[in-house]
Amino acid sequence: MQETADLDGAAVVFAGVRGRLFGIAYRMTGSVADAEDLVQETWLRWQNCDRSAVADPGAYLATAITRLAINAGQTARARRETYVGPWLPEPVDTSADPQLGAERSAALEFAVLLLLEKLSPTERAAYVLREAFDYPYPQIAEIVRTTEAAARQLVSRGRKRLAAERRAPVSAPEQRRLLSAFVAAARVGDLSALEELFAADVVSYSDGGGVVRASRIPVHGAKTVAKYLRAFASRFWAGVDVAWVEANGGPGALLRRDGEAIAMVTLTSSADGIEQLLWVLNPGKLAAITEP
Repeated sequence: MQETADLDGAAVVFAGVRGRLFGIAYRMTGSVADAEDLVQETWLRWQNCDRSAVADPGAYLATAITRLAINAGQTARARRETYVGPWLPEPVDTSADPQLGAERSAALEFAVLLLLEKLSPTERAAYVLREAFDYPYPQIAEIVRTTEAAARQLVSRGRKRLAAERRAPVSAPEQRRLLSAFVAAARVGDLSALEELFAADVVSYSDGGGVVRASRIPVHGAKTVAKYLRAFASRFWAGVDVAWVEANGGPGALLRRDGEAIAMVTLTSSADGIEQLLWVLNPGKLAAITEP
């Protein structure tokens, strides 16, 4: 009976921080499935550890899942080298939890998750813990097994890397307007309207994962992307219904045919126009995004 009561208490503690644990793992992996696996592995460790010796369960669990995610990041990079076509993060519905268990919504947008892929797993962990969860530097240092000074450098490098490679984004209402205008122009193949929406160096990424038909290389340039979209507009958009969703804290268009989700498209944009089109076509990545 005592053991059952102890385990029940452990489950209550774990449930209280589960959202934060998932938020850390998702930002570290860009994958709902991988994040859930890491949460489950952390739960097993919590079950089997000497909980009477743990002074701060929240800190213990955050440390455990972050270290697991750092290790997972090493193998994920190897997997993505053999991924068929461009790899995109798995979209997650943030309508119920806009910040996904965090103090702030940082490191959640598609554009930022893609840039985080360029950091080392340890740099990514330090950046996520500081920018999204506001962990103090001494605690970040303990979690990633380094000094406080080194932890500050890890976060600083992450900030500089992202700032150097990203233009200032537009407001949320403007983002929604651009996505709506893009869908309207793309579904009829309106070449001039598309070109007007695009930044000159726009890039279109299509993640089919080798499961469905999709371009296996990014498509670059306003004229080329517009012509590419017009070429398959009549086939791709036939019978498609559009549902507007909140994905990763921003607007997304969930595309359905005969009631089945076939794609989600979102974009990144600046004052220059749409900079990235992000097409998630891999069916295995669409389960976590639903109509609100």
